[in-house]
Amino acid sequence: MLVQRMLSEAKTRELDVDVRAVPVAEFEQIIGEADVVLLGPQVRYELARLTDLAAPLGKKVAVIDMMDYGTMRGDKVLTTALELIGGAHESV
Repeated sequence: MLVQRMLSEAKTRELDVDVRAVPVAEFEQIIGEADVVLLGPQVRYELARLTDLAAPLGKKVAVIDMMDYGTMRGDKVLTTALELIGGAHESV
């Protein structure tokens, strides 16, 4: 549901983004395609490991704010993603 809200917000902002929810187990397969990876709060314990894997590729990994995640604030989560990639809007 959060992905749908992020996509809806992107449409409102007229941004062309690709937002996907994937399991942590698929991280290494998707990191090459992603500009940024946002983790759900329930897997925050993976942050250090995934950040280490992403760093050589110049990719950022962050945990979604628990309140934004819980309230499905797609607008705020999209803003966070865009800020992490420096405002680019191609693939989130």
